[in-house]
Amino acid sequence: MRRNTHKKGQPGRRRRLPGAPGRGTLEKEKPPILGLIQRGGQVILHMLANVQQATIKPIITQAVGPGTLIHTDEYDIYARLPAWGYAHKTVCHAHGEYARDEDGDGFCEVHVNTIEGFWSLLRSWLRPHRGISQDKLPLYLGFFQFVHNARRRGKALLSALVSGLVG
Repeated sequence: MRRNTHKKGQPGRRRRLPGAPGRGTLEKEKPPILGLIQRGGQVILHMLANVQQATIKPIITQAVGPGTLIHTDEYDIYARLPAWGYAHKTVCHAHGEYARDEDGDGFCEVHVNTIEGFWSLLRSWLRPHRGISQDKLPLYLGFFQFVHNARRRGKALLSALVSGLVG
């Protein structure tokens, strides 16, 4: 008997997580997480109380230098980035755009693949824990952020860990 087949008229197997689609909220027990990552560099993670511009502005202004070019999707929370002093380019996932070559050199400069890849790693790492409480989630995020940011230090990882624990 062949695998992965189903009878005509029967729906195929669902392969996504249960739950309502859309943005998470604390009330839905799917808290929103803001992630900032420099290509080839450090990541910063914050669990948010809500998804509003007033909530993300202090995080972004503290972590990102003025005038920096920021790439995002077209979620409207990022609409004020230019007014806050940042260059801003977007990709529109709703129209099937995931990367864009703006100067015609064959290299897609505008994309959010770096953070999308990071979210994939984080989800894979969290999956075996099966249901982390919202109280503990910032601790898990902090640990994963530390490991990600320290991964290139090699032998210096131990001293970074000790200084992180002491500091």
